[in-house]
Amino acid sequence: MLEARNIHQYYGGSHILRDVSVSARPGRVTVLLGRNGVGKTTLLKSLMGVVPIRSGELRLQGRDITRAAPYERARAGIGYVPQGREIFARLTVEENLRMGLAGQPGRRPIPAHLYELFPVLQQMLSRRGGDLSGGQQQQLAIARALAASPSVLVLDEPTEGIQPSIIKDIGRVIRQLADQGLDGHPVAVLLCEQYYDFAAELADEFLVLERGSVIARGDRAQMRQPEIRDLVAI
Repeated sequence: MLEARNIHQYYGGSHILRDVSVSARPGRVTVLLGRNGVGKTTLLKSLMGVVPIRSGELRLQGRDITRAAPYERARAGIGYVPQGREIFARLTVEENLRMGLAGQPGRRPIPAHLYELFPVLQQMLSRRGGDLSGGQQQQLAIARALAASPSVLVLDEPTEGIQPSIIKDIGRVIRQLADQGLDGHPVAVLLCEQYYDFAAELADEFLVLERGSVIARGDRAQMRQPEIRDLVAI
């Protein structure tokens, strides 16, 4: 579904990503692990086009999108939930959700399945995003990314600063998206996460970054090995 090959990325003279390859497949959760500062967020921004890829190739459903603009990648089917949520604090919950539909033709209604995934949002449609709790804002950010029914969902540290009860809800939604799809369409999930137990519970496959390079990858069973936990322990 989404495949990045041999990605190299630089900030100034610093070589941030070194020959990184990663893929996200329909119906599966791929988890990106690593300590702070190893290049995880840079990789996700590169996949989304927020920062241009210096070298390498990115394909979505076989189509080369390496040089596509971020809005073109969103229209092609990539939903992105950035670290820190980045909702529109002065807009209402409903207006935030409509922003997720901005690239779609015509004026479409907000998909009802978003309220099934996150019931609290329907109760707060007229409330401003900035007045929500951190966990509610994260649910809103995920729902906004899902509004256009993407085929790939990319999440950057969705549990950061979130209360445990909502972490469980977010995990349930991620697993449901992979197992059952969204609005009848299979979803590929790429999850960047530092909370190891949360990631291990969801992962179908994983890779570990260190100093901008992939140093380990494997499936769910391999992720439970003690040496993998040690690689990402803070």
